[in-house]
Amino acid sequence: MSGSSMDGLDVVLARFEEINGHWQFEILQSECIPFNAYWQTTLSNITTLSAKELLLAHANFGQWMGKAILSFIEKNELEHQVNLIASHGHTVFHEPQLGMTFQMGDGAHIASLCKLPVITDLRNMDVALGGHGAPIVPIGEKLLWENYHCFLNIGGIANMTLYQNEKYSASDICPANRILNALSQKKGLAYDSDGVIASQGSLCVPLLEELNSLAYYQLPAPKSLSNEFGLQHVLPLIEKYDLSIEDKMFTMCTHIVQQISQSLKGNPHNIEKMFITGGGAFNTFLIQLLQQELNPLNIQIEIPDANIVSFKEALVMALIGILRWREENNVLASATGSIRNSVGGALWMGQE
Repeated sequence: MSGSSMDGLDVVLARFEEINGHWQFEILQSECIPFNAYWQTTLSNITTLSAKELLLAHANFGQWMGKAILSFIEKNELEHQVNLIASHGHTVFHEPQLGMTFQMGDGAHIASLCKLPVITDLRNMDVALGGHGAPIVPIGEKLLWENYHCFLNIGGIANMTLYQNEKYSASDICPANRILNALSQKKGLAYDSDGVIASQGSLCVPLLEELNSLAYYQLPAPKSLSNEFGLQHVLPLIEKYDLSIEDKMFTMCTHIVQQISQSLKGNPHNIEKMFITGGGAFNTFLIQLLQQELNPLNIQIEIPDANIVSFKEALVMALIGILRWREENNVLASATGSIRNSVGGALWMGQE
């Protein structure tokens, strides 16, 4: 999959086993394949393309993905070991309130190149059923980490899953790495390693209050954000202030942790541990701020091994693909707001 951070294509080879409804997994190989300059530019400006240009980019990105997957298979000597490819693609438009979501990366091209079954368009069925089409990761959290009740992923967008009253609820919390990375790039860095830049800043209270007052944060869950929300609303708001990059990043980090805490609303369900993944889990300063924010709620942060931190979402897309192949529910209505659980995904057969 390609996430909202736009750092590259996350690819995992995973083996799954299900016994009496209990799932186990093993990540055998993993890699983040960086986008070249062309795809960095194209994906950053994708919403400005005409309809024809977008469809051509959709086909071309599918071809690029197919070649990247083939290279991954060949490099790791995995020929004849892969049974199925599940591809989330790259989200371009996401407007579930209008009944539409679109992830770029044509599955037919991936299937034709890799000569394997490919499952794509994982969110569309849920949106057609009135859901947000997001988050879809909770099905993986339910099946793969059944002993945890609170999950936080800090990627381009921070999102959270809670298990309570025998139901999984989930929502996008706020923009995260997409904004922090954009600010880091103004210093010539792809990202703020360990949060060093942010740690050197100071809090701007007026900016923090303006960020926290954005209308999205007043909406009830479940709810979801488009990739554009951060760049169209949050970043312009930050740029209005004549502050150093350090102060902007410190304030943005504070905004992120406050929105995460607000989403727990005082921890009425007595959550004890928060399972954190995504690139933000490597941001030492952000995690320190978050733990300080969670201490009054008696919630401790737990960060798994680096492979799961980096590739959890790609791993779950693989599981979603397997469930689709088995024609079993792979999207939870309680997480997306849909009228029912559903079997999502389009199947492309790479061979006769």
